[in-house]
Amino acid sequence: MSPRTYFLDIEQVLIIHTDQIERYGGSHGLRDLGLLESAVFRSQATFGKEDLYPSIFGKAAALFQSLVLNHPFIDGNKRTATASTLVFLEMNGYSVKVGQKVLVKFVLQIEKETLEIEQIYSWLKKNSKKV
Repeated sequence: MSPRTYFLDIEQVLIIHTDQIERYGGSHGLRDLGLLESAVFRSQATFGKEDLYPSIFGKAAALFQSLVLNHPFIDGNKRTATASTLVFLEMNGYSVKVGQKVLVKFVLQIEKETLEIEQIYSWLKKNSKKV
């Protein structure tokens, strides 16, 4: 039996967003609840009772990519996506071990839609350590 996966819910992502805006500035507010729900629940998606993203890094990649590209918030989408992904991984026993500049460069690549989900998965797996 595989270990239980802990997922972020909508309320937790909203709290992370508020924290990011209060820390670093920007406009508070949700632009589209449906886009937020889509982003948050994508990592939990199944088909025929099978996870679409069976590994923790696949789930993290789906969350990260969706929060960046869906732009559910008025401001702070990349910051919220990054922080939410880091929290999700930590909840599940992993920590990303790169500096801030590397992380910022990576999230900008996601935003420009130059990275496929598999590339995000590989990057997260390569740069994460079990805690």
